[in-house]
Amino acid sequence: MNTAAKSSQHVRALAALLLANLFWGLSFPLIKAAGALQAHLSPAADSWFVTACTLVPRFALGAVIVAVLCRGSIRTLSRLELQQGVALGLFALVGMIFQNDGLHYTSASTSAFLTQLYAILIPVWLALRARRSPPWTVWVSCALVLGGVAVLAELDFSDLRLGRGELETLVSSVFFMGQILQLDRPAYAQNRALHVTLVMFVVEAVGAGVMAWNTAPTPGDLLVPWTSIPWITFMLALTLFCTVGAYVLMNTWQPKITATEAGLIYCFEPVFTSVMALFLPAWFAAWGGFLYANETLTKSLLIGGGLITAANILIQLKPLSRPPPSGSS
Repeated sequence: MNTAAKSSQHVRALAALLLANLFWGLSFPLIKAAGALQAHLSPAADSWFVTACTLVPRFALGAVIVAVLCRGSIRTLSRLELQQGVALGLFALVGMIFQNDGLHYTSASTSAFLTQLYAILIPVWLALRARRSPPWTVWVSCALVLGGVAVLAELDFSDLRLGRGELETLVSSVFFMGQILQLDRPAYAQNRALHVTLVMFVVEAVGAGVMAWNTAPTPGDLLVPWTSIPWITFMLALTLFCTVGAYVLMNTWQPKITATEAGLIYCFEPVFTSVMALFLPAWFAAWGGFLYANETLTKSLLIGGGLITAANILIQLKPLSRPPPSGSS
């Protein structure tokens, strides 16, 4: 591929991942709205059950849609595609369980910003794997992101504790880092994105289904949200845009750029979330008949979000190069 073609492909990859981030930005208020509505419909249900019920339909339906898109070639699924899909599914499932449950205990904007911790962890991990000290920009960025996390979570330095929502979101970020690194492995470079995405969605749907069954107050609670038209609509939007659309774009285009560069692009997600959280919650709540107030541009959000965004930009000024392929990749 000549230089012009590579440049054009690079631009398309950045644009595709930016669109994926727009979809993920929409997912935060949608998930929070769906959770609030289900909690209203099933008061006895805990947040783990609500989280599982939010995940099952989007990935089960998503798997069906992707299976239709790659019909006729499913039988040709390769061992490496199966391997990568399972790994992506497990990392994404655990990450989304913690992230979605954390959304019950923190704002959509705060959750979106804290999720971006992986943009710092990825270049640090790559530097450690290459057995060389990270440049000074990594350490400065780590300090900035830690400061941003403290401001966003309104950390009480007297007892050094973070709230449940913030802690769960930080845990989810570690698993999302694993998901991103799986797409960066040279051994999987020739895998077909749709086939990998299909396996990924099946793993997530099955895992979330087992979780929903084991956390349901009663078997009947599994059917309660399906009696609500707004809840079903939220699930359809999450499936079409935030699941099928976003993950097909991610799995197709992220391998075209480095994991470190992808980390910078993914930092646009909280920006989209913050903008949409200013007006979408009230619309969703008015339609569904539950309480979910619009967010506001607070000083903590501006300062904390600004520090984290600055950290992600700074760390990209001297990007870490992709390590050469090895037999363990």
